[in-house]
Amino acid sequence: MASTVRAGIRQPPAGRACWVGCAFTAIHHGTGSMSVLSTSADEAATSDPPTPANWPAVLAVMMGIFSIVTTEILPIGLLTSIGADFTVSDGTAGLMMTMPGYLAAVSAPLVTVPTARIDRRLMLCALTFLLASANFIAAAAPAYWAMLVSRVLVGVVIGGFWSIGAGLAGRLVPARSARRATAVIFSAVPLGSVLGVPLGTLIGDLAGWRISFVVLGVLSVAVLAALAVLLPPLPAEQVTRLKVLGGVIRGAGTRFALVTTVLVVLAHFGTYTYVMPFLERVTHVAPGLITLFLLTYGVAGIAGNFLAGTIVARRPRAAFGVAGSLIAVATLALPFLGRWDLGAVVLLIVWGVGYGAVPVCSQTWFVKAAPHAPEAASVLFTASFQATLSTGALVGGLIVDHTSLPAVMTLGGATALVMVAVVARSARADSRPAES
Repeated sequence: MASTVRAGIRQPPAGRACWVGCAFTAIHHGTGSMSVLSTSADEAATSDPPTPANWPAVLAVMMGIFSIVTTEILPIGLLTSIGADFTVSDGTAGLMMTMPGYLAAVSAPLVTVPTARIDRRLMLCALTFLLASANFIAAAAPAYWAMLVSRVLVGVVIGGFWSIGAGLAGRLVPARSARRATAVIFSAVPLGSVLGVPLGTLIGDLAGWRISFVVLGVLSVAVLAALAVLLPPLPAEQVTRLKVLGGVIRGAGTRFALVTTVLVVLAHFGTYTYVMPFLERVTHVAPGLITLFLLTYGVAGIAGNFLAGTIVARRPRAAFGVAGSLIAVATLALPFLGRWDLGAVVLLIVWGVGYGAVPVCSQTWFVKAAPHAPEAASVLFTASFQATLSTGALVGGLIVDHTSLPAVMTLGGATALVMVAVVARSARADSRPAES
């Protein structure tokens, strides 16, 4: 895959040294043959000096997304205690999970387009300040309506930060390292599940759910400071307008990215949202072991994320297809082999590797479809991902209520198979073997 990069990418100030270069040698060493971004010889001759590697800035963006992911899904572990405090039903308390995703889908273009001419560093800092405010509002909420106000702010932050931050890798590191940097940024997604949510739930169990949100608020303030200090000035390189979004979405590559992303995210969140009750009621895992099972899944997700980062550059379609296949295998087999602890653990590892690869594969396809408008591609990625996340959780809940936990796993697996079929059909129709 060879996407053309604009030659005139602005260079961060020379004084910003990459003091974590040694720690990330494994990330950026030898990536010249693996990058999804390349520049033609003619462009190279007329381009500005290449962007120096600014891995501390990449880590700051990663921590921003880690804070957002943890804030978004933390209510899963605190749902019962929050609902009890405000005397609302589980269904009403579930609004804390469904609202941010839908609001993020709407706010992705509504935040990004009007602010298109504002320095992206300033925007990320402003959105992180809003995230800290949302967490502190949740911690001090006198009634459930205030908690919902907090979740509205979280939805706005998700839509804006993901749309802007997800496409910044190419401006923070040289083009040959852009795919690795993207994998580092998106490692925040499984890390939020592996570390953020379990730790937040543990704090809630020990000190109360409000303290969990206080800790997240403090973390958000720390991330705000890191972004302000480590990010270079990032003036808008291309103004993202609704006309640009419309042009991008009409492209065949974008439609492929949208369809496959919607299908695989629907399959995942329609099932994974209910994996804990499955382990409790079908596998009959001992309460003390469930956290260990989920941690195992999360570690596998981190491995899948970085594994995809090394493969997707050369074989983007194959990487995405394999990710969907692994999710399909795990969810379809879980009702049968997941009745025993060993079978459940093995399938959770398979599932984790598969889903860990999804964000970086999806983002790659959106950017590949619109290399001339990376921020517009990120807006569409964020909107489709977040809207489908909430829809999957909602539809999965309806299926569980009217059928059974094994049934929702089977239907989710069937949805993942449809995604794999779409990828396979696209591969057969594409005459360029290098991209299949």
